[in-house]
Amino acid sequence: MADSTESQDTGTATARPMIEAVGLSKFYGPFAAARDVSFSVSEGELVAFLGPNGAGKSTTMKMLTGYIAPSEGFGRIAGHNMMEDRIEGSRHLGYLPENGPLYPEMTPYSMLEFFADARGMSKAQKKDQIEKVIEICDLSSVMYKATSKLSKGFKQRVGMSQALLHEPDVLILDEPTAGLDPNQIRGVRKTMKRLSETKTILLSTHILQEVEAMADRVVMINEGRVVYDGNVEDLRNIGNGDLDEAFHKLTAGATV
Repeated sequence: MADSTESQDTGTATARPMIEAVGLSKFYGPFAAARDVSFSVSEGELVAFLGPNGAGKSTTMKMLTGYIAPSEGFGRIAGHNMMEDRIEGSRHLGYLPENGPLYPEMTPYSMLEFFADARGMSKAQKKDQIEKVIEICDLSSVMYKATSKLSKGFKQRVGMSQALLHEPDVLILDEPTAGLDPNQIRGVRKTMKRLSETKTILLSTHILQEVEAMADRVVMINEGRVVYDGNVEDLRNIGNGDLDEAFHKLTAGATV
């Protein structure tokens, strides 16, 4: 397979691929959670990763980040193969898993200090970065409350803050608005748009309104396979102007 960074000289620069899934598959006995998943996300893109529950989105994201080993294929982050060079790739990556694990007895501030120390930040760098993510994620009102006492929305913000702490180039976010109320979702969307100005983002969701509100492009997966990779307008056309209908056609076995 040709290197995905290669292109013909057309007189225009080609954006660097920052997230690459190359033939990713994950088998559990005879069951394929993901099968031959391939796509890339270029520098500066915000791509929505769509699919129904159980489609293989979380499995694919875990393989991309190196959290689980693929049965076949590999993922690359900023050019680093996440099975062979995970540590260096992780320097570029902020990952927020669905219902990401937090330490309930710790405050957001103490948790951020812990993660900063784990990443080897200097005292000055730690202070600067914690202050920065507190502002980005709007956590100032809860920084010294036990995480177990926080609302779902604030817990999501705390998870986001640790993903941003080391200023990664790439964000992989699995259902960051799951379980949030409309005001909280609005806040997450605002944060995503702000972050997309400087970062490459792959955002897993099955909420179509989020696609219209935020995404540059859509990759859709169903039953472990990619069934669509393109822009929002072309996806809408599949459903005769209706994203819900397009989603149904591509994931419910109908012929497009």
